[in-house]
Amino acid sequence: MHFLFLSCLKATELIEKKIHFRLSFSEKLQLKMHKSMCDACSKYEKQSLFIEKGISSFQKPTNLQVDLDQLKKRITDQLESASK
Repeated sequence: MHFLFLSCLKATELIEKKIHFRLSFSEKLQLKMHKSMCDACSKYEKQSLFIEKGISSFQKPTNLQVDLDQLKKRITDQLESASK
Protein backbone atom coordinates (compact mmCIF):
# COMPACT_ATOMS: atom_id res chain seq x y z
CA MET A 1 0.00 0.00 0.00
CA HIS A 2 2.93 2.36 0.62
CA PHE A 3 3.63 2.49 -3.13
CA LEU A 4 0.49 4.62 -3.56
CA PHE A 5 1.83 7.45 -1.40
CA LEU A 6 4.15 9.96 -3.06
CA SER A 7 6.07 12.92 -1.77
CA CYS A 8 5.14 16.27 -3.27
CA LEU A 9 8.52 16.31 -5.01
CA LYS A 10 7.80 13.03 -6.79
CA ALA A 11 4.25 14.17 -7.57
CA THR A 12 5.48 17.35 -9.27
CA GLU A 13 7.96 15.27 -11.27
CA LEU A 14 5.10 13.09 -12.47
CA ILE A 15 2.99 16.15 -13.28
CA GLU A 16 5.75 17.51 -15.51
CA LYS A 17 6.31 14.08 -17.04
CA LYS A 18 2.57 13.80 -17.73
CA ILE A 19 2.63 17.03 -19.75
CA HIS A 20 5.30 15.78 -22.14
CA PHE A 21 5.13 11.97 -21.98
CA ARG A 22 2.79 9.14 -21.10
CA LEU A 23 2.60 7.92 -17.55
CA SER A 24 2.46 4.25 -16.70
CA PHE A 25 -0.67 2.91 -15.05
CA SER A 26 0.98 2.83 -11.63
CA GLU A 27 2.28 6.40 -12.05
CA LYS A 28 -1.21 7.60 -13.01
CA LEU A 29 -2.68 5.87 -9.98
CA GLN A 30 -0.03 7.25 -7.62
CA LEU A 31 -0.49 10.79 -8.94
CA LYS A 32 -4.27 10.59 -8.75
CA MET A 33 -4.13 9.38 -5.14
CA HIS A 34 -1.64 12.07 -4.18
CA LYS A 35 -3.65 14.89 -5.79
CA SER A 36 -6.81 13.70 -4.05
CA MET A 37 -5.08 14.44 -0.73
CA CYS A 38 -2.85 17.38 -1.68
CA ASP A 39 -4.34 20.70 -2.75
CA ALA A 40 -0.91 22.20 -3.39
CA CYS A 41 -0.02 19.62 -6.03
CA SER A 42 -3.44 19.95 -7.65
CA LYS A 43 -2.89 23.69 -7.92
CA TYR A 44 0.65 23.10 -9.18
CA GLU A 45 -0.72 20.93 -11.99
CA LYS A 46 -3.25 23.58 -13.03
CA GLN A 47 -0.58 26.29 -13.03
CA SER A 48 1.88 24.12 -14.91
CA LEU A 49 -0.69 23.32 -17.60
CA PHE A 50 -1.56 27.03 -17.87
CA ILE A 51 2.10 27.96 -18.34
CA GLU A 52 2.65 25.17 -20.87
CA LYS A 53 -0.40 26.30 -22.85
CA GLY A 54 0.89 29.88 -22.86
CA ILE A 55 4.35 28.85 -24.00
CA SER A 56 3.02 26.62 -26.76
CA SER A 57 0.80 29.42 -28.10
CA PHE A 58 3.88 31.42 -29.10
CA GLN A 59 4.97 30.63 -32.63
CA LYS A 60 8.44 31.13 -33.93
CA PRO A 61 8.62 33.44 -36.93
CA THR A 62 9.12 31.39 -40.07
CA ASN A 63 10.39 34.16 -42.30
CA LEU A 64 13.25 35.34 -40.09
CA GLN A 65 16.28 35.99 -42.25
CA VAL A 66 19.55 37.17 -40.79
CA ASP A 67 22.71 37.96 -42.68
CA LEU A 68 25.20 36.41 -40.27
CA ASP A 69 28.27 37.89 -41.95
CA GLN A 70 26.83 41.39 -41.71
CA LEU A 71 25.81 40.79 -38.08
CA LYS A 72 29.31 39.54 -37.19
CA LYS A 73 30.85 42.61 -38.84
CA ARG A 74 28.55 44.99 -36.93
CA ILE A 75 29.38 43.31 -33.62
CA THR A 76 33.10 43.35 -34.36
CA ASP A 77 32.98 47.03 -35.37
CA GLN A 78 31.08 47.95 -32.21
CA LEU A 79 33.52 46.02 -30.02
CA GLU A 80 36.49 47.68 -31.69
CA SER A 81 34.99 51.16 -31.32
CA ALA A 82 34.14 50.50 -27.65
CA SER A 83 37.68 49.38 -26.85
CA LYS A 84 39.25 52.60 -28.21
